[in-house]
Amino acid sequence: MSSSSSHYDIAIIGGGPSGSTLASLVKKYNPDLSVIVLEKEKFPREHVGESQLPGVAQVLDEMEVWDKVEAADFPVKLGGSYTWGASNDVWDFDFFPASKFTDEERPAKYEGQRKFTAFQVERDRYDEILLRHAESHWGVEVREETMVKEITTDGDRVTGFTLDSGEVITANHYVDGSGNAAPLRKAVGVESRPTDGLKNVAFWDYYDNAKWAVEIGIGGTRVQVRSLSYGWIWFIPLGPSRASVGLICPSDYYKESGLSPKQLFQKAVEEQSEINELLKDAKSATGGNILTTKNWSHIADRLVGENWWIIGEAAGFADPILAAGMALAHESSRHAAYSILEIERGDLDPAWVKEFYDEKNRRNISQHIQFAKYWYAANGCFTDLQAHCQQIAKDAGLKLNPEQAWRWLAQGGFSNQDIDGAVFGAFDVNASKKIVEIFSGKETKYNFAKFNEMKLNLANANEITQGRMSNGRIEQVKCFKRGGTVLPYSGYWKSMIDVLKTTSDLEQIIRFFEREILKRNTTDDLINYIQVLEAMVSNGWVIGKYNKSRPKIDLGKNVQSTVSTR
Repeated sequence: MSSSSSHYDIAIIGGGPSGSTLASLVKKYNPDLSVIVLEKEKFPREHVGESQLPGVAQVLDEMEVWDKVEAADFPVKLGGSYTWGASNDVWDFDFFPASKFTDEERPAKYEGQRKFTAFQVERDRYDEILLRHAESHWGVEVREETMVKEITTDGDRVTGFTLDSGEVITANHYVDGSGNAAPLRKAVGVESRPTDGLKNVAFWDYYDNAKWAVEIGIGGTRVQVRSLSYGWIWFIPLGPSRASVGLICPSDYYKESGLSPKQLFQKAVEEQSEINELLKDAKSATGGNILTTKNWSHIADRLVGENWWIIGEAAGFADPILAAGMALAHESSRHAAYSILEIERGDLDPAWVKEFYDEKNRRNISQHIQFAKYWYAANGCFTDLQAHCQQIAKDAGLKLNPEQAWRWLAQGGFSNQDIDGAVFGAFDVNASKKIVEIFSGKETKYNFAKFNEMKLNLANANEITQGRMSNGRIEQVKCFKRGGTVLPYSGYWKSMIDVLKTTSDLEQIIRFFEREILKRNTTDDLINYIQVLEAMVSNGWVIGKYNKSRPKIDLGKNVQSTVSTR
């Protein structure tokens, strides 16, 4: 057994997407840094979590691995098809309008319509592509079948990784990208508590010769999500005839059912006629060996210490109903890479860099968890879980009518998420608004459309500094903070603040929108300005007023029409 010691700039536990993302981006922007990835398994290996959100594609492009992932011919995800809520009607939720998705040969470039889509991936192949890319393209040292047996610490400082071979790995930065195992997080004494009301379990299998429910263009489709009284089923196409099918239900329901995982899974598939039809001619790829995992939402108490970082699922996990897991993992890993790069440069205060990483990523996870709580609470189909859902609603402080739900979503941190535009985690204001409408069955109006005067309200706000990440650098940006909300003075926010300083007339503000749109010749700008103004009104940064002496501006119909063409 070896007793040697090796030193690196960065040592990462875990070779999954989190570890590969951090390693690739660090080496891309600073090739001189030495990086090692320690992975206990041999890739490829099976893993759940196949469905992605569009934000992942942007990170893949930055890692310069988009072409390799696209060449693997994974299905293109345009969105999802759901049955949810009291009516149990089927509705579609798309990132990019299916009617506008044009046929294009694959593999395709990361441009045009593909910037608004996502992938549905077989994780064994996907994870291996990313790990091999980090190794071969960026020169990251990768050691598979290597177990970190012991993590030594001195106070809040990690002093080394002892491998199963006896070798000791030391580093300037230690990273936990190990997922649920989280050995580094546990070694430094950081707790990560499960979220009340979201203690679920997952049972799943893979099928060959499964049908696709819908084909859109070349290789495009939607995931299928179907409610049951005791949980929900996913159907994720992974290839022309391969699919992942799984059941999510509360762990208490599973324990009380008296059924085995296989029995409960088969019961769910048999009861859901649409999923059953898609699997009519399919065969289990595992021979009916149902896979299981605990699927509890959680957030670590902190994500960074003196010389260590927690990324991906080790940092936290949000219920998979909105498929946010991979997006949160890639984004937290990207942010940690940028943070380490800045600390190595020495241009920014390390304490500020760490605080920005910890606060932003814990908030991202928290908001997705809160969104999941709302989602479950709004599901009238869960007849066996009414008390459970009512308690979630009570804990979240929700009264589930459209106006109040929309207000809650808007106050959930739209203006805290993106320093240049108004997004909620991986969903923008408009997307979240559509979800409220679907649940409630009623149209939810934009708050700002009720008024014709807009007054900027910075009263009692403090100036703080947050960061914008681009090209391997974190740029410090002035922001205003009041209570739990933050208003960036950057991007679309800055443009809106500046115009509000010159006029309160909504008609003139709209003319400003139009001039900016003409400059850039894109309707995306209109959507961004609408979302920013809506978020500012919802969060109290703008006080709306209806002045009878001014003409009323009928925005509602035009705004809805414009945004719906997105």
